Amino acid sequence: MDIKTATALRRLRLVSAPEAVSFILLLVCSVLKRTTDFNAVPVMGSIHGLLFVLYVLFWADAWNRTKWPLKTGTLYFVLSVLPTGGFFAERRLKREAEDAVIASRARREGIVNA
Repeated sequence: MDIKTATALRRLRLVSAPEAVSFILLLVCSVLKRTTDFNAVPVMGSIHGLLFVLYVLFWADAWNRTKWPLKTGTLYFVLSVLPTGGFFAERRLKREAEDAVIASRARREGIVNA
């Protein structure tokens, strides 16, 4: 895996958890808006919108660089629209990055020819 691909995956991973947290907070703010006088929806909506746009941009870059199959690329996009999906995306991306590092070290040491 080259450095640009690793960077694209890292960016996607780093934005996925905050995007998931902002989605959950937006849902909480929506409930509070309807049940109390507290209205933080405009602020949380803007924050979540920004993080979602960043997630989609980083997702598109990562998909372009990694050449994921359609199933994998779609999975990461669907995880972005689920309230806790970003946490699962972050975990899978972390595992994928660790596997890539292990494979790279094995190739460098001549253990495997992958």
